[in-house]
Amino acid sequence: MDWDRVEGSWKNFKGKLKEQWGKLTDDELDEIAGRRDQLEGRIQQSYGYTKDQARKEVDDWLSRN
Repeated sequence: MDWDRVEGSWKNFKGKLKEQWGKLTDDELDEIAGRRDQLEGRIQQSYGYTKDQARKEVDDWLSRN
């Protein structure tokens, strides 16, 4: 799947994102509003990942969905 599809259907994907990254709040997901760089940044902050780790996490999630 490509990120454009996620961005275009953000409300539909928010539940799946919360399943994967439960530390992210609904407010944070609303604020991210489909922007991949924002999602990666929040994952970095919440989980203590490096930028590369966060990007890989999102890539892995995309390949599964």
